Amino acid sequence: MSPVSALVILVTVLVTAFISGIFGMAGGLILMGVLAALLPVATAMIVHGVVQMVSNGYRAFLWRKYIDWRVFRRYALGSLAALGLLLLVAWRPEARAVYLLLALTSMLVWLPGGWLSLDILKRGQAELAGFAVQALNTLGGVAGPLLDIFFVATPMDRRAIVATKAVTQVLAHLVKIGFWSVPLIAAGGAGGNAALWPPLWFFGLAIPLSMIGTTFGGKLLERMSDVDFKRAMKWLVTAIGAAMLLKAAGWL
Repeated sequence: MSPVSALVILVTVLVTAFISGIFGMAGGLILMGVLAALLPVATAMIVHGVVQMVSNGYRAFLWRKYIDWRVFRRYALGSLAALGLLLLVAWRPEARAVYLLLALTSMLVWLPGGWLSLDILKRGQAELAGFAVQALNTLGGVAGPLLDIFFVATPMDRRAIVATKAVTQVLAHLVKIGFWSVPLIAAGGAGGNAALWPPLWFFGLAIPLSMIGTTFGGKLLERMSDVDFKRAMKWLVTAIGAAMLLKAAGWL
């Protein structure tokens, strides 16, 4: 990781943590896109996983009284099922495939409400969310828009949505880190090829920046209405998805 790349990534960490602090998503999409452009895919996935796990974990801590733990426990069951399937398949995408997955994930926010009748609180849907989100998050790096579909029709308010999504994403990124560490270890990253692993000093800077961005994003969230929150989130994710699609096509 060159000094210039590290600086770009650290600035991106701060900005995207602020965005995620507001919407509970979207920031991770931007960060994954930047990382995939600057780092090998496996390294990008691990860096993204660590930063997002801390960001989501800190956000979950800030909003902990709003977390729906029943939803999380059901989500975790689906997540574990997805992990088992991924370990059997053992497929890991290249950079262009990652961009395409990010673009397609972003466009999920435009699915007509009548097409899917999803509510994270309904029977079986938290488990379905855990399975689908974990699979996409592990392979594409980000699954926020897919997770959001399960919260669009829920009666939960914006704080409960952000808090519950945050704690589910801690689990999703923890699994992703483990999944993508395997090829680095196999390539000698645990010893002989240490250049594949991000330096510890990078995480020493990225983690507090992530927490700072999350804190200030949360302050803005408090001032937003539920209507403004959902409208802004939809258009922001769409713009990010369009950029990812251009990147996948090689036009950006």
